[in-house]
Amino acid sequence: MSAVMKKPDLSDPQLRLKLAKGIGHNSYGEPAWPNDLLYMFPVTILGTFAMCFGLAVLDPAIIGEPANPFATPLEILPEWYLYPVFQVLRIVPNKLLGIAFMTSIPLGLMSVPFIESVNKFQNPFRRPLAMAVFLFGTAFTLWLGIGAVMPIDKSLTLGLF
Repeated sequence: MSAVMKKPDLSDPQLRLKLAKGIGHNSYGEPAWPNDLLYMFPVTILGTFAMCFGLAVLDPAIIGEPANPFATPLEILPEWYLYPVFQVLRIVPNKLLGIAFMTSIPLGLMSVPFIESVNKFQNPFRRPLAMAVFLFGTAFTLWLGIGAVMPIDKSLTLGLF
């Protein structure tokens, strides 16, 4: 199997200017080994660990009130990553319809690569359908997640109107 590499156009004045400044190497298809994998990824991983450790030390999370096995809390909520699904079950009057909505989410996500396979570009800005589905899905999920922690009468409008 032969590898296809995009060769740089070193006669391009913009690329030469970037290379003179020490940037622009990844713009013409430089291989990931050793540049990205050996140098950039460890720096990114160590930086992420340092930020997480710093946040844990400087601002420890308060888990909440201590557990009391003899008192039931007023409102029982699922974990934060299940808020959107919980909100769907709360607002849909028919629970079977709510379960159908919840199964439509992974089915819709699985259909995106087949819908988007006609596009040959990898740049997200040149793939408008995938970007639209992603942005709509993100906004919709955030809306449902925020509404899940509100009372049911304010959960759809988020208390704005």
